[in-house]
Amino acid sequence: MLKQKLEYHYIVFDRSRLEPDPLQFPHLFEDEKDIEVMAFIASVFAYGNVKQIINSLNKFLLTCENKPYNLIKNYSAEDFQTHLSFIHRFYTSKDINQLFHLLNFVYREYGSLKKLFLSCYRKSDENVKNAITNFSRFFLEKTKSEFGKISNGMKFMFPLPEKGSACKRMNLLLRWMVRKDELDFGLWSEIPTSKLIIPVDTHIARICKQLKLTKRKNVSWKMAEEITNNLKKFDPNDPVKYDFAICHIGMRNLSF
Repeated sequence: MLKQKLEYHYIVFDRSRLEPDPLQFPHLFEDEKDIEVMAFIASVFAYGNVKQIINSLNKFLLTCENKPYNLIKNYSAEDFQTHLSFIHRFYTSKDINQLFHLLNFVYREYGSLKKLFLSCYRKSDENVKNAITNFSRFFLEKTKSEFGKISNGMKFMFPLPEKGSACKRMNLLLRWMVRKDELDFGLWSEIPTSKLIIPVDTHIARICKQLKLTKRKNVSWKMAEEITNNLKKFDPNDPVKYDFAICHIGMRNLSF
C-alpha cells in the first residue's frame, strides 16, 4: 500500500510541480558547467523559508548576469566588494565572498566540482557519508589556510555527518547531480543512486514520522540513513527518488 502511494506521488510530482523549489534555478541553464555551479549555489542557499531562498537565488542570478560559471571562473574579491555584495540568512557577505573564492580555486585546480567530489568518493563506501565528510573537510581546510579562521557561516555551509548533521543541503545537491529523470540531472552518474541519502528537513522528517519510515525524534544523519534504508524496501536501487514528492507534500500541507 505504501509503495503504491510513494510511486503514485513520484509520478504526480513531476517537472510541472517544480516551482517553488531551489531546483528551478539550475533548470534555467543548458550548459553543464552553468548547471553544476547553479545547482551548488542553490543547494548552499536551500535552507529556511522557500520565499527567502528564491529571493536570494534571484539576487545571485542578477549578480552573475545569468552566467554562474562565468562569475566563478573570473571571480575576484575586488569585484565582489565593489559590485556583488549580498547576504543570505546565516551567511554574511564575507562568507559568500570566501565561498566564491574557494569555488574559483576548485574550478582552476580540478576543472569541476564533480571531479573534486569523485576524488572524495570511494566505490567501497556503503553510502555517500564518507565522501561528504571528505568534500566538506576539503572546503573547511582550504578556508582555514586561505583566510586564517573558519566562520560559523562557512561551518554551516560545509557540515560533517559524523558530528550528527543530516547534511540536507549536501544530500540535496547529490540527488540533483547523481539521479537522472525530468527533475534531476544525472551529471555525476559515476556514483550509484543506491548510495544516495535522502535530504532530511522538517518537511521530510514530519511526513516520514507519519509514514513510520523513522522512529527518531530529531533530525540527524542517523535519521536520514534510517529513512533511506526504509525507502530501499520500495526501491533498493533508487530510494531517494521519492524525496521531491515527500518534501513538496509537506511544504504544501497536503495529505500523503
